[in-house]
Amino acid sequence: MPKAVRVVAGLEICPEDIGYVRILARRFPGLSRYELTATICEHLGWLTVAGQPKMGAATKVLAWLEEAGEVEVPALQSQYSHRGVRSAVRAPTNPLLLPQSPVRGGLSQLEPVRLRWALGAEEEARWNEAMGRFHPLGYHKPFGYFARYFIEAGEQWLGALLLSGAAKALKARDRWIGWDTQQRRRNLPWVVNNSRFLLFPWVEVAHLASHVLGQLARGVAADWERHWGFRPLLLETFVDPAHFRGTCYRAAGWECVGRTTGEGLVRPGRHYQTTPKLLFAKPLQADFRRLLCSDPRPGRPSP
Repeated sequence: MPKAVRVVAGLEICPEDIGYVRILARRFPGLSRYELTATICEHLGWLTVAGQPKMGAATKVLAWLEEAGEVEVPALQSQYSHRGVRSAVRAPTNPLLLPQSPVRGGLSQLEPVRLRWALGAEEEARWNEAMGRFHPLGYHKPFGYFARYFIEAGEQWLGALLLSGAAKALKARDRWIGWDTQQRRRNLPWVVNNSRFLLFPWVEVAHLASHVLGQLARGVAADWERHWGFRPLLLETFVDPAHFRGTCYRAAGWECVGRTTGEGLVRPGRHYQTTPKLLFAKPLQADFRRLLCSDPRPGRPSP
């Protein structure tokens, strides 16, 4: 394995990057070659100025690593990814219409609130449309393992929620967990990021947000296992203190474990400036630290 930083296809590759690619490819064989490449771009910060993954360069890096015998990557696939055939994403036949009637009051005035995993091309397109239209950060499809949830009460659609891969390295989180670099690289997939949380602007229901987050913490491990075949151990999320205090996360039992530095992913000779965010975490089982700081246990994906 290369011992120092190498430049391949214009990308700086260090030994830690190679180790991360190897672990990701082994742990998640269900990813297609395209999805693996895009996931690596996202996690290692191989992005254009516009934030798009550098797929061409990353493809060349994977080919270089494969030829050197450093990693085994999936064969090219044109029709399949994860499990089964990927349908073409269609525009929703029943798009979200505006304006909607205001939804106000308390939780007791609603039918039971539930989180429902979006399935099928039409549901996914409808979810994408809403998140892109109403969330201040918009929506770009994550790569790798993720989950789109509808937030519903009876026939009412109240909002949407997205889970995706955890941040590669966060000083505050990593110190709070207590894992070392190798443990983090090995076990990071068992940390899931709540990257989008949206309640529609016409929904004004007291305590709804914390109620939804409570449901998420109780049900996501089983949902994730049914869909992806393993149970996550920890949820994380970022809150911009310039706009929010994280009140709903605190009310749902999430712990504020620190702040990000605002430096983004730091790589040799490069800096990606962002703004500091509050970092919240929610364990999904009591012994999460022991598992995240250890070798993989039975029932977790095999390397």
